[in-house]
Amino acid sequence: MSSERAKLVEKVLLRSRELSTETVMFHTAISQTRGLSAVESKVLDYVARFGPQTPKDLARHSGLAPASVTAMIDRLERKGIVNREPHPEDRRRVLIALDKEALASGVHLWDHLVKRMHELCERYSDDELRTVIGFIEAAAALTHESTAKLTGATDG
Repeated sequence: MSSERAKLVEKVLLRSRELSTETVMFHTAISQTRGLSAVESKVLDYVARFGPQTPKDLARHSGLAPASVTAMIDRLERKGIVNREPHPEDRRRVLIALDKEALASGVHLWDHLVKRMHELCERYSDDELRTVIGFIEAAAALTHESTAKLTGATDG
């Protein structure tokens, strides 16, 4: 690897760390305004992105112990953030779904970031955005893989 390439890779790693830290701090601030822990907030993101999930699915996605996920679901249900719904294919199982009213009441917290991210995207061509998307997708997959390796979780 050339010296210039090594410097660029090192810069990508450093900037990725910075983005990760700022993202965690942003999500922590949002979580605090909602009375949630950062972990609760991020587990809720799995439900927001993938739709209603079983507790087992949430444990697998997050790498958290099933007992921890169950306790978290109990807390989130008491806070009115999630609901337990019957599984459409297996009445012995439940799905954890976001409460629509609770979700709607927090959407405004994202307004500034979303608006500014749209503005930031305007600086880049479509091809550059495709490159950024590809990098972020691959980096997210590597991060998820590394989390699974640390926690012993699998997505299979």
